[in-house]
Amino acid sequence: MGKSDRTMIRTIGSLRLWPALQLAEKYGSVFSVQLGMQKTVVLCIVFAHGENWKVMRRFTLSTLRDFGMGKKTIEERISEESIYLVEIFKTYEGKPFDNTLILNAAVANIIVHILLNHHFEYQDPTLLKLINIVSENIRIGGSPIVMLYNIYPSIMKWIPGRHKTIGVNTAKLYDFLKETFTRHREHLDVNDQRDLIDVFLVKQQEEKLFFYKVFSRRKFDLLGNLFGAGMETTSTTLRWGLLLMMKYPEIQKKVQEEIDRVIGSAEPRLEHRKQMPFTDAVIHEIQRFANIAPTNVPHATTQDITFRGFFIPKPEEFYPEHFLDSEENFVKNEAFLPFSAGKKSCAGETLAKMELFLFFTKLLQNFTFQPSPGVEVQLTCGDSMTSIPLSHNICALPRN
Repeated sequence: MGKSDRTMIRTIGSLRLWPALQLAEKYGSVFSVQLGMQKTVVLCIVFAHGENWKVMRRFTLSTLRDFGMGKKTIEERISEESIYLVEIFKTYEGKPFDNTLILNAAVANIIVHILLNHHFEYQDPTLLKLINIVSENIRIGGSPIVMLYNIYPSIMKWIPGRHKTIGVNTAKLYDFLKETFTRHREHLDVNDQRDLIDVFLVKQQEEKLFFYKVFSRRKFDLLGNLFGAGMETTSTTLRWGLLLMMKYPEIQKKVQEEIDRVIGSAEPRLEHRKQMPFTDAVIHEIQRFANIAPTNVPHATTQDITFRGFFIPKPEEFYPEHFLDSEENFVKNEAFLPFSAGKKSCAGETLAKMELFLFFTKLLQNFTFQPSPGVEVQLTCGDSMTSIPLSHNICALPRN
């Protein structure tokens, strides 16, 4: 095959999602497009499952469960962090502030507890460095320069630009993880495994050669991905949640009334969720509206329609009734897949659901959220790999 006849195979992630899907509707699940001088094949199919991926996913799910995902132990940890978070919010005394870093730190501390058995103060330089690495990579990852890199890696690797920052940041993250692994290895006790890294090190010692190679080669990828995913998506969802409560104060008030009725002044617990259908519906609607990771199969309406007697509002309308029946009971929608589905679904789904409910209810139990005086709430996304809201300030007014 001549050099000019070569065809590059790219996943759909190399293209903007919606244009690629529109082409797929017209030309089928496999089609080619001309990107500059290069022919590119777009594969709109489920990704293959390699043996390495299977091993790491089984390990991740098993270890997350062992360290409390979905259990009382991690619920207590989230509850403790939510109390600390409220105290930080109180220090602003109702004045405007940007909640991005604070929410990132609170959520990051949960996954840090599982990975490293550690808790950071919100202004700890190490935590701030890790948060900045993840946040910057996600911001840059959605930029046109990175998309060009995905299309022309052999050319773009020689051209200076923001796309190279991702590699630099990833190296910094891996350096931190290497140091952490070294410290854990020095104090490892196979009979007292403190966190996921300890379990990882023990697994390396126990498994056969193939699995040892997998764990040796993939450990930094796994830890880096768990930290990034464990922080970014949940904290961004919470930011959208508070922003939407400022935009729709009548919905915020209704959530607070349900919190007062069911929880009162007690600490929010997961057991309360079944008694709080409206709050549960609001959290689900926040996830649907924000669409944090918009690479799942999209389904949307472009205008208000009535289908088989059911009213379906425009997707850009915030409408918690999407998840309520006529008697205001919570209704699970099988088409609602914020964590994807099947073998590639989010490994931290259970943890994320716990965090969203406990953090969200704790914050609305203690504060009423309003925009800065004279500022109109904007529900606009910034450029990023995930759907992040544009930078904004909030006012957290303490409730009596």
